[in-house]
Amino acid sequence: MSEFLSRRFSQMKPYVPGEQPQDMRYIKLNTNESPFPPSPKVLRAVNIDEVAKLQLYPDPENKSLVAQIADFYQLEPSQVMAANGSDEILGYAFMAFCDQQKGVCFPDISYGFYKVYAELFKINVLPIPVKDDLSINYRDYLNCGLTMVIANPNAPTGLCLPPEQIEEILKSNPHDLLILDEAYVDFGGTTCLPLLQKYSNLLIIRTFSKSRSLAGARIGYALSSAGIIEDLNKMKFSFSPYSINRLSLLAGVAAMEDKEYFEHCRQQIIMTREKTKASLLNMDFVVTNSCTNFLFAKHPRLTGQELYQKLKEKGILVRHFKQNKIDQYVRITVGTQEQMEKLLAALESILEVK
Repeated sequence: MSEFLSRRFSQMKPYVPGEQPQDMRYIKLNTNESPFPPSPKVLRAVNIDEVAKLQLYPDPENKSLVAQIADFYQLEPSQVMAANGSDEILGYAFMAFCDQQKGVCFPDISYGFYKVYAELFKINVLPIPVKDDLSINYRDYLNCGLTMVIANPNAPTGLCLPPEQIEEILKSNPHDLLILDEAYVDFGGTTCLPLLQKYSNLLIIRTFSKSRSLAGARIGYALSSAGIIEDLNKMKFSFSPYSINRLSLLAGVAAMEDKEYFEHCRQQIIMTREKTKASLLNMDFVVTNSCTNFLFAKHPRLTGQELYQKLKEKGILVRHFKQNKIDQYVRITVGTQEQMEKLLAALESILEVK
């Protein structure tokens, strides 16, 4: 680091993204991207005529995209906010709804950015341990008196809480905000969107990166009350008003319009996940009950690090977390059926040698 870095950041550990090799030599099953390309409507929307307009700023209010999202979920546009990926919205939420007086709590095993944002903004954190089976005990969040962040389904475990338990958390914390990260909900979880009508302390955050096949476009969105959305926009317009570029806005609108393609890709990923899970179980893997576009698995004869390394040597990237409680697992993104067959063949070879 340089001599100029503020001392308060000297010990901060940044978020570490999954490997992104640029030569595409690997089968990439490590970053939970969709195995399918964007909708054909997206490809038609992002055309040469629109590229020729890149000398112009995008709409800072993202009106067309916000309107499309609001229509899809039958909400008012005032209840929707869009930004550069769900990570950016999470950052705004930590800025807006947490401070040195109002701390935050989240599971000790969850999305790594929560801890980073808390450290970045100097927020007091209460990490809440997951249970031995890696599931979240909703009772740990009742009457907690803090801003709460829960990924549902959770990452990297893939496990989810039913809406009834989320509602119990909301009811017991009427003056505390629950930030519900539904990045993976389209793959088997149950959305808590209907609870927005009953509870003013709910903020749902989602992304186009997974089920909309637009990880490279960087689009996230928030669904909540008009007041909470106004707060988030206050953060956004104080930091990065033009955060979504012109082409991503077009891509987002087109992706939301193509409901048939969205449903097809979603169902294909779920089907492939369940088929792959069954094969892993037959190979004596322990696999969580994932409601996401990835599988979280371990094997009694190999450590998580060994699994990761041996698969990498065979040209397949998965994600390994060197974290207590989950260091024996690997997270495997659900790819195409062909990619998963190659994964299974590689695992059979590795286990046979072992």
